[in-house]
Amino acid sequence: MIRRFGASPDPRQSYRRRAGAYALLPLDGHLLLTLQDDPGPDLQLPGGGIDPGESPLAALYREVREETGWRIAAPRRVGAFRRFAYMPEYDLWAEKICLIYIARPVRPMGPPTEPGHSALWLRPDEAAHRLGNAGDRHFADQLARGTL
Repeated sequence: MIRRFGASPDPRQSYRRRAGAYALLPLDGHLLLTLQDDPGPDLQLPGGGIDPGESPLAALYREVREETGWRIAAPRRVGAFRRFAYMPEYDLWAEKICLIYIARPVRPMGPPTEPGHSALWLRPDEAAHRLGNAGDRHFADQLARGTL
């Protein structure tokens, strides 16, 4: 059973399962995050959906690069959670299965290539309060407490 964060699913709503890979990216006492501007400002762990035929790790490397501009190394899975959410960019109600990894940011490769995204560094304890969803906050809090 994967732990659920956020609102309970609406029994009248149909949800499509969507798996994604997301990263905790600590470096020098800070955590690399992404700020998505549209449809409204939302601070997130970098990552996103796993495309058909793509492995979770391939998706993680691709999504982190697109959303932060950074190359990463040595990803290690540390957990997973699910949440039910509306995804306006896809006009989709989704059961999001979020695979969480910790990895090392290695080198900036340029600005984010994903439109409306910018990279941001925060201390893990601050990120644990400011991230936009409860699952991301939970894992940032574990990192801040040193329990990962």
